[in-house]
Formats: sequence, C-alpha cells, structure tokens
Amino acid sequence: MVEGGIAPVNKTEFTELFRTIWKTPYILRLAMTAGIGGLLFGYDTAVISGALLYIRDDFKSVDKHTWLQELIVSTSIAAAIIGAAIGAWMNDSLGRKKAILTADVLFFVGSLVMAVAPFPSIVVIGRILVGLGVGMTSMTSPLYISETSPARIRGALISMNGFLLTFGQFLSYLINLGFTKVPGTWRWMLGVAGIPPIVQFVLMLLLPESPRWLYKQGKVKQATEILGKIYPIDEVGKELEQLKASIEAAEADEASIGNNFFTKFRSAMKNIEVRRALYAGVAVQVVQQFVGINSVMYYGASIMQLAGFASKAVALALSLVTTGLNAVGSIISMLFMDRQGRRRMMIVSLVFIIIGLVVLSAVFYQSSQHAPGINNYDSSHFGNNSTCTAYISAPDTSRWNCMTCLKQKCGFCASEGDKFQPGSCLANEKAIGNMCTQQHRVWYDEGCPSKLGMFAVLLLGFYIIVYSLGMGTGPWIVNAEIYPLKYRGFGGGVAAMSNWTANLIVSMNFLSLTEALGTWGTFLLFAGFSFLGLIAIYFLVPETKGVPLEEIEKVLRKGFRPWPFERKEKAQNIDGVSA
Repeated sequence: MVEGGIAPVNKTEFTELFRTIWKTPYILRLAMTAGIGGLLFGYDTAVISGALLYIRDDFKSVDKHTWLQELIVSTSIAAAIIGAAIGAWMNDSLGRKKAILTADVLFFVGSLVMAVAPFPSIVVIGRILVGLGVGMTSMTSPLYISETSPARIRGALISMNGFLLTFGQFLSYLINLGFTKVPGTWRWMLGVAGIPPIVQFVLMLLLPESPRWLYKQGKVKQATEILGKIYPIDEVGKELEQLKASIEAAEADEASIGNNFFTKFRSAMKNIEVRRALYAGVAVQVVQQFVGINSVMYYGASIMQLAGFASKAVALALSLVTTGLNAVGSIISMLFMDRQGRRRMMIVSLVFIIIGLVVLSAVFYQSSQHAPGINNYDSSHFGNNSTCTAYISAPDTSRWNCMTCLKQKCGFCASEGDKFQPGSCLANEKAIGNMCTQQHRVWYDEGCPSKLGMFAVLLLGFYIIVYSLGMGTGPWIVNAEIYPLKYRGFGGGVAAMSNWTANLIVSMNFLSLTEALGTWGTFLLFAGFSFLGLIAIYFLVPETKGVPLEEIEKVLRKGFRPWPFERKEKAQNIDGVSA
C-alpha cells in the first residue's frame, strides 16, 4: 500500500465474515458502497502516471517544463492534505455520509474538468478538486465501514477497503493501457474516473448515517434502527450500551487532553510514552515515503521510458505488471505480518529495498555510460534545421552519446535496424520525431536504448514487492497499535499527515532530481534515505504484534532498547544496578 494499509486479518475472521454477510447481506452493501471511495483513492492517485505521457504530447509547455509535470502530479497530493483536514471536520460536524457525498461531487467535477481541460492550468485545477476528494475519502471511508460493521468482522471489512485501494491503482494502469489507441487518450483516462463517484453517490443516498454519529447527536432512535439491521435483535441492546460507553469515554478523553490540535499536541509532548510513540509512528510513515515508492507509482510509465522503452504502450504495459506486484505483495504481507511481527517485517523489507535500489542505480548508471553514440553525418543531414542546436554549437562532440543528447533537451533517433548503434541527435520537436518514426526508426526523448532495460524492469518489480511485504502495510499497523487509547486518534492523524507531507515532497521533486542527479543518482539517493530509515526504525520502533497496550506503554516509558543494547540492560539489572 502507498497511502493506506491493509490490516492483517486471520483466517477465523474471514470465515466469520462470510458467515455473517451470508445471513446479513446488508452489511456487505454498506461496506462495499463506502469501499468505492477506496477504489477512487487508488485510481486517482495512480492514473496520472500514464496520462502524463499523453498530456505532454498535447501541451508543449508541459513537455518542455519538468516543474509543470511535477505540478500536475503533486497538486492533488497537496490538496489531499487539506481534504483530509476538511474530511475530519465534516465527519464530526456534518456526519460521515455527507462527507462521502461531498467527496463524490469533488471526484466527479474534478474528473470532468480534467477531461475537457483546454490548458494545463485547467488540468491542475481538476487535480486539486480530485485531491480534495482523495483526502476526504482517506479519512471517511474506513471510518464509515468500521462504524457500520459488527466488531467480530470489522477488521476483515476494513481490509476490503485496502484491497479496493490497491485494485484501483491496478485498474488505473489497465484503463490507461486500454485507451492508448483511442483519440483523446489522457482525457478518457482521467475522465472515466467520474463514473464510480456517480455510482457511489446514488448508492449512498439510499444508505443511513453512521449509528455512532447519530447517537452522539442525540438521535438514539435512528441509531437503534440501523443497529437492528446490522446485528441480531438480541444483540442490539448490548451494542447500544457499548456505543454509549465508548462515546462517554471519548468525551472524557477530550476533556482531559483538549479538543483542538494544539492542546492535544502540548499534552502529548508532556507525556513521555506518547512522545516516544509519536517519534516511532511518524518515523515509519516518513520512511515509507522516502524510500521512493510513490515516484514509481506516480511516474511509473516515465521511469519505464527512462529504462529504454520508448513506446508509451509498452511503458504502460510494464507499469501494469509492477503495479500488479504491489497487490500481490500486499496479500502476502497479510499472511506474514502477524506471524513474523511488524518490526521484523519492516526491517527485512528495508534491507531488501536498499539492495534493490543500489542494484537498480548501478543498472541505470551502466546504461547511461554505454548509451548509443551519435552519428555525426546522420545528425547533420537528417533534414532541414533538424539537428540539435546544442550539438551544432558544441566544440567537441566526439564523446557525445544518446544520454548527452537528451540532457541538452534534444531527441535521439535510433539507428535503423539496430537501435544500439550510433543514431541522430536532433531537435526535440514532434514533427521531427514523426519523421524519425516514418523512417521505421525509434524516437527517444526520455531515456536511451539499453540492453539492460528489461533487467531494470525486473529490479523495479523486485523493489515493489519487497516494499509491499513490510513497508507497505507495517507503518499503518504500527500506528494503529502503538498509542495509548485516548491519544490513538490524535497520534494516527499526526502520522498520516506526516505521510502525506513526505509523499508531497517526493512527488514534487522526482523529475527534477532525475535531471539534476540522473536516474541512477536519484535511486541511489533513495537508497541512502532507506538506510537512514532502517537505522531510525531499528532504534525507535518496538514490536507491537500481540503485545498488550500496557506493555507497549511500559517499554516506551523506560525507553526502547534494541539488541545488543537490551542485553547490557539485562546484565545491569542482574547485578542489581538500575537501568
């Protein structure tokens, strides 16, 4: 997972899920309708990867300016941060149902705006609207599902939202691939996202508000009626009592720690257990993003071109495969996270992420050093005024190769018959690119022909699957378990905002980094961040699997000490010396 987690669910809970929804299909209707929000979340965050290739074709300004490409990608993430805050306010003030309906309107209008956008600035406005919807959905859909689900199957139903999110990412690449030959390409890719919110909007109108919110608003009769549709009649009274106790406890917590962010933050910082829990929770979320995963999700098709696959359709097909591996890895993670523990899975995941990124960096470096050379005669005689200006004015072009040509914002027309032989360095214009392809040659304007291209794709697949095994789900599970009960909502919110902010930093700088450091240097930088993240998690994050909340608080109070430091502490205690 990228911005959410699939909670580990045991076999018993899934068995109970099937038994319960067979008896009460209404529960599945509630969860699946809200889960469409997870699908939209996944689709709208990943669809831009393929759409961006064709937006560049239609708008010359986008093709020429890296910052504009990054703006189109990252504005939705910045808007999602604001949308999450708005969603949190709406959930409490207006209810979960109205928050979901509002998000649907934003998704639909944003998709429509992007589909008809005559200028890049209008695409950006559409991305902002969609981003607001993404942020609101990320806060509201899991909450609605959890509050309309029986406790015994709640985890399984919430995990369904996570599955739909991952499936939405996969679906976006599949739809991108399907529209590559259709006139309008990117407009269809972005516009088709307007269909699911219509479906969800209509279905949500027929569904009730969350019983917890209704009860909190004093609408006990309505809350009781909804609980009667979810639980057997003999369990409704018990659930009402538990709902009352839960709301009273939450109100008592609010009175003790404050009811706004700043008072809660001050209270948390004064409490050593909560403070150390926040260090751990924020650390795992920031590390999750700084390993660079969303550079692959948001710019996956562009990375495939950088690896040497000039065809947009091929780049999208390969991106589809790597995204599918993310879904597979998330499922495998569910099987092992409870057996092996969150801490161990994250550490092992990071070790293999570092290995994958270092090797990937080496592959891109070798590709750049052994890129095809430049045929001087062919470059000079390709056509009138078609030669790259920088190539003409360079005092010495003997050491120029395809990569040197592309760094000068020019295009490379591969040699006919053998794309690995010296080709032409030409002006990066659409008409010249068309002339190149008309001669049955391949036009490159992002990456260069490389014999290691497929190896780079395999390494990307390896990187994604080892990420999803531990770092994809682990941070979200740790943040659900590590905080004392009355700080759980606050701590999880701070950690989630840290995740979105780190996500924004990575997404708005990735293409600029590839230009400044090269693709190999960028992945090596991510490897460095991953190593620092490994150290942070090793020293800050205790194991939370199967550990009672009281024990976690005790560990945090004393200060978590990993091996080999814990052995010294034990030895001191044996000698009667206080640790």
